[in-house]
Amino acid sequence: MTELLNPQRRRFIQMGLLASTCVVATPSTALAALASSAKMKELAFRNLHTDEKLRVTFWKNGSFDRAAMQKIHHILRDHRSGDVHPISANLIEMLYSLQSKLRTDSMIEIISGYRSPKTNAMLARQSDGVARQSYHTRGLATDIRMEGVSLRQIQTTALFMRRGGVGYYPRSDFVHVDVGPVRRWG
Repeated sequence: MTELLNPQRRRFIQMGLLASTCVVATPSTALAALASSAKMKELAFRNLHTDEKLRVTFWKNGSFDRAAMQKIHHILRDHRSGDVHPISANLIEMLYSLQSKLRTDSMIEIISGYRSPKTNAMLARQSDGVARQSYHTRGLATDIRMEGVSLRQIQTTALFMRRGGVGYYPRSDFVHVDVGPVRRWG
């Protein structure tokens, strides 16, 4: 006898198939499969140096919204030089996942996003805490905090996600996250 599946059971089976695909897929394929399951994804930013704010839907109907990504590149620009550089889509996805796991829609407060090589070299001369080959110079890192969320919560959640590097800077009031190799410091 042929049994028709009710909508809840059909959705349950679809999610199970998606999960099993992610287990055997490469990390980038798994990320794409999970990302495509959401219809829309939104992030809100506040650049602490320029006081600019941005709330943007960066993911619509299975793909990144190009205009929204350009706005994200702009708000995460090097605030010292004004240079704008593409920010990794993986970093944007990681920030979205981090915020989701923290169960908050607080603005992501940006301390540092993209840094031009010139800015990074200047900062590296001034401090031992700045990597000479920083992921910031490639649009792969950002230093953040979120209102109403402790730095320790951000750090712990980011470490649990295992999506890249996590630096903890409580004296400077931020957490560094990047989409390079999984590592930790601070």
